[in-house]
Amino acid sequence: MDWSPFCADNTNLDINNNNTLSFRSFLSVMRSWLTAARRHARCPASCTCSKDNALCANTGSIPRSFPPDVTSLSFVKSGFNEIPKESFIHTPALHLLLFTANDFDSINEDASLGLPHLEYLFIENNQIKSISPFTLPKDLFRGMEALTKVELRWLVDWMFHTNVTVDQIFCNGPEAYQGKKINDLVAQSFDCITTDFSLLKSLDFQSISVEAFAFGGDQFVVFAQPFIGRCSFMEWDHVQMEFRNLDNITSLTSTVICKPIVIDGQLFIIVAQLFGRSHIFKRDVSANKFIEIQDVGILKVRKPNDVEIFHGGGESFFIISDSSKAGSTTIHKWNGNGFYSHQSLHPWHCDTHVEYLEISGKPHLILSSSSQRLVIYQWSKTTKQFERRMDIPEMEDVYVVKHFTVKSELYICQTRFIGNSKVMKWNGSMFSEIQTMASRGSMVFQVFSIGN
Repeated sequence: MDWSPFCADNTNLDINNNNTLSFRSFLSVMRSWLTAARRHARCPASCTCSKDNALCANTGSIPRSFPPDVTSLSFVKSGFNEIPKESFIHTPALHLLLFTANDFDSINEDASLGLPHLEYLFIENNQIKSISPFTLPKDLFRGMEALTKVELRWLVDWMFHTNVTVDQIFCNGPEAYQGKKINDLVAQSFDCITTDFSLLKSLDFQSISVEAFAFGGDQFVVFAQPFIGRCSFMEWDHVQMEFRNLDNITSLTSTVICKPIVIDGQLFIIVAQLFGRSHIFKRDVSANKFIEIQDVGILKVRKPNDVEIFHGGGESFFIISDSSKAGSTTIHKWNGNGFYSHQSLHPWHCDTHVEYLEISGKPHLILSSSSQRLVIYQWSKTTKQFERRMDIPEMEDVYVVKHFTVKSELYICQTRFIGNSKVMKWNGSMFSEIQTMASRGSMVFQVFSIGN
């Protein structure tokens, strides 16, 4: 087919050199073709459609085929009980959605995906029980008698900061707000904790680890800065309500951990370094500075990756996990004047982390290694050392283990840099898996609590 160029002076268009169409006729053909293409998206059988409006009644589900120019879509007396995900992905021009006298009780968070122009959503006279804050456009909540199990704080905030019209609906819960009008609630009446974190302070340095500790009735944090060889200390200011600079331990190299330990009212800092010896400093309160008191032998600790402290039987210990093949994870004990090597655990396994915890009231260690499964050690009262108790099957290449308790039940979180991380529960004789979490590339799986 030879499409010869046409010009603005209404030159005829020659097709196949046989049939000649005027430019006006050509446009008419194209217009007819486009109109026919639009008709492929027909109005559903249960709906009535005009040029830009559609009304559906007594439909059992939300149809997927509407004319593309529909900007207003209404449902009445329908049989579906949920507005599912991406229900209107094929009608991107919608400005208004109206659901009147239906019986659905939930709206998927992603129900309005693909609706960039949606401005109005009316859900009158339905059975809504819960609504996510990520679901809502600008207008809704008219004609509903009650809300049940709605997290009211975010809803009240949303109403206050958004130009919405809300009828006099009443709350069914929580009990403290049962029967109250939603329009009468204010955010200040809620005593609750949100899941939002707000920026408190930015620090203009790089750090590889941070430790928080209490000493002398005050709160402190210490940052390990490997590139400049420093442990930086900050103290909590109770007036300004922020951390302020306090002191530094300098002249270090490749500092990866600055671990505080308080023994008999004295503060010690274990400084682990990747190259050279690691050191132990003591806080001289009278001189208001840190003083080095000893080295940690390089013969046993070659490449420290983690330092943990623990106390037991009136004695204090710290343990350094060694990630070097030539090193050995070593436990050090306080003898009243300094720390000395107490026990070396298995060598040649490139240990990355050690976790101290109590299982059934007995001290244990969980050792993470890059070359073997997780190993559990138990403290022996007879030998005064940790003895290997068991390993955890199918748990190779775990980088870090953290433990926590909920209602006296013991759990551990296992972080794997490659593969899925896991949550396991102690069942009285072993740890069993209860949850798997996708976490490729993660190095920390930290559990913490907020409030009670």
